Amino acid sequence: MANLLTKIKDLIIADLNETRQHKETHNPIDLLNQYLRQCEQETEKVSKLFERQASLRDEFTREFLQATERAEKRKYQAEIALKAGETELYQFASAEHQQYSERAERLNSSLGQVTEQLSELEKKHEEMKHKLKDMHLRRMELMGRENVTRANLKINQVSESTSYTDPFSSKFKDIENYLERLEQKVNHSFFHSTIDARMEQLEKEMGNQDVQSVKLTKE
Repeated sequence: MANLLTKIKDLIIADLNETRQHKETHNPIDLLNQYLRQCEQETEKVSKLFERQASLRDEFTREFLQATERAEKRKYQAEIALKAGETELYQFASAEHQQYSERAERLNSSLGQVTEQLSELEKKHEEMKHKLKDMHLRRMELMGRENVTRANLKINQVSESTSYTDPFSSKFKDIENYLERLEQKVNHSFFHSTIDARMEQLEKEMGNQDVQSVKLTKE
């Protein structure tokens, strides 16, 4: 059973690898776009974590300031109670002062750690954003190269392949034949119209000669 599951897993992995290689071979820009989208998602996740860390730092800061303020307040009250001879109030205020002081110290330590972590996280987040921007620019460069390569490929296909040139040559040849037939038709019509006009002129001239011959005979 274990061997069967292992074989099935290997087949699935091999199929996924083949599909990935197929996509990479036939459409590398699409694969690059998918990878960039994943990087954008990861960068967005880090951005949200950075915001949460900043919010946590602000919360630690508020708690630290509050604990420090209350510690100072209880310290002052303890001094007043001591001067007034209020032993019970002095003990209560002193105990409160001790608790708030310890809390403030612990909060201050945590605040320092959170601030340091936030600074490191901000640095890494900025690096991610710069790398993502560089990848976008690199993608634009690759897209430009791809466009030029595809354009040159199409140009070469048009220039070298008869599958493009033959139809155009045939169309031009048809137009040339049509123009030749049209020119012949026009020339033929012009020739006929010229012949008819010439014949009409000759008939008139010959008619005039006949009339002149008749007049001379009568005289």
